[in-house]
Amino acid sequence: MSADARPVPGLDFTAIDFETANGFRGSPCAVGAVRVRDGRMVQGRLWLMRPPAGFDRFDPRNQRIHGIAAEDVAEAPRFGPVFDELAAFLGDDVLAAHNAGFDVGVIESALEVSDRDVPALDYACTLTLARRAYNLASYALPSAAAEAGHTLVDHHDALADARACAAILIDVARRALHEGAGESAGGAAPGAVGLDVAAVLARHGIGLGHLSARERAGGEESRPTRQARGMAGLFDSRVPLRTTDAMRDFMRWPHEGTNPPANRAADVHHPLFGHTVVFTGGIGMSRQDAKNRAAEFGAQPASRVTGQTSMVVVGDGFRAEDLEAAAGPTGAAAGSTAAEASPALGHRKVREAIARRDRGQRIAFVAEPEFLQMLGANWPAQGL
Repeated sequence: MSADARPVPGLDFTAIDFETANGFRGSPCAVGAVRVRDGRMVQGRLWLMRPPAGFDRFDPRNQRIHGIAAEDVAEAPRFGPVFDELAAFLGDDVLAAHNAGFDVGVIESALEVSDRDVPALDYACTLTLARRAYNLASYALPSAAAEAGHTLVDHHDALADARACAAILIDVARRALHEGAGESAGGAAPGAVGLDVAAVLARHGIGLGHLSARERAGGEESRPTRQARGMAGLFDSRVPLRTTDAMRDFMRWPHEGTNPPANRAADVHHPLFGHTVVFTGGIGMSRQDAKNRAAEFGAQPASRVTGQTSMVVVGDGFRAEDLEAAAGPTGAAAGSTAAEASPALGHRKVREAIARRDRGQRIAFVAEPEFLQMLGANWPAQGL
């Protein structure tokens, strides 16, 4: 049964998916959006766009993922006018995305570098939800969508990915209604009562995320935007580069740091609690800060992948679903090097973790946006 075959009264939201031109999250080149009413997908839209001026260089690594090149969007409008249309499509809906921290971050940073106001948004992350609701070897978008009864054929087509995201949330809600009906004294039929997005998340111990409204002159910009502005010319298509290799890894960490002990008094329901976490690549804080924050939530940081490792946090702009896809059985294609098959495989720790997963060790791959989302309200809002 497809994920939207049965209505879910009250389940209204819009699922989105962004694709970006380069390692800066504020460089959107495509967005897909799917409107859901009463648990059914009723309308979809796809927009191609030029990224904001000054941040519109297309990195070959990103092009290999989504297949969009600069010439494909040469006649398209910039992000600003496209966002006006997207905002009208969203209306007052809760936004849903698979690894929502990334997509919400795209909106935030792209608006900042476009000198536009940032609106308030409530959002749900289907990656986090899938980790709570399903028991899978991989929580990448194709795998989670398949569990929801939806086949994702054209992964990294923004509209196809948005549909897959919607299918996951619909399926989890439908299962919740079915379980609720089975538990009710009268044995009411599934769908007899409704569930909104917040209620679906709450059943799995998750709350809605929130992006706070901010005027264009309303204070400090987000951390990724500040970092990108400090890399003069790196993301600007008007500035010549000697070689595409000059598109260096985004915020690589120079030092491993120490491994603080896990806080055993932390909330046992927190997604980091009980994990042994290894970090590789760069995100918007030092390696030591990342380890300290993880330890506060009950995770044990480590410096290398071992038999105890249960989570690998990968920076450098990679998305969780790409990391999971790289870890799949076809992650390293025949006749290619690991790095060619997936840039994420250029990280030694990622390759070691994949090898251990192949031998049966349970290791989750987490990208920067999801990790920052796990830090929640304890991480400054401008850092998300």
